[in-house]
Amino acid sequence: MLDVAMIERGLEKTGKSKGGLAAAMGVRPGAVSEILGGERLVKASEIIPIMQYLELNLAPIMGRVGAGAVIEPDVEQVPPEGLGDIALPFPIMEETVAFEIVGDSMLPKYESGDVIVVYKDQRHPLSSFYGEEAVVRLKTGERYLKTIERGKSPSLVNLVSFNAKPIVGVKLDWVGEICLSMPKGQLERLRAKSARPRKKSR
Repeated sequence: MLDVAMIERGLEKTGKSKGGLAAAMGVRPGAVSEILGGERLVKASEIIPIMQYLELNLAPIMGRVGAGAVIEPDVEQVPPEGLGDIALPFPIMEETVAFEIVGDSMLPKYESGDVIVVYKDQRHPLSSFYGEEAVVRLKTGERYLKTIERGKSPSLVNLVSFNAKPIVGVKLDWVGEICLSMPKGQLERLRAKSARPRKKSR
């Protein structure tokens, strides 16, 4: 659901104006201020224009994550702005980033070329992720998509795959909680759809 906090975040992040948003929505300029002030609700027909204008559905692809392959960010050569954006069919509640999966250790659930979207900030303590799949960054810098299991001490974890040997007794620097995953085929269809020229309105 689109709320005031998301609209305010989108205006701040993109640097766009309330007047520009009103024009994109097809409403008078004061309507946006009324929405932000709680005097007016967002109409269902206004959600997509708001989402697209403020880019609330975009998640930057910030690199690759290993599912069997070892991804070392220091040698990955990804530009600061990432590898591009993934456009989702709905607005995202919080700051997210995306990673492209490389490797086949998480087959059949995840395939190489799939994209996984995770929350940018770790929102919960490490212990709450035991038994869950997540994108993780080790203290030594490597990134993986693995299932997190409890290690021999509170600061250590084991990283488990569906069909590869576990990585045992490592320390994590960050846990990216999974928001959603996009199969490679679905991504290709979305990209093809967005690349089609739009029909000119009469």
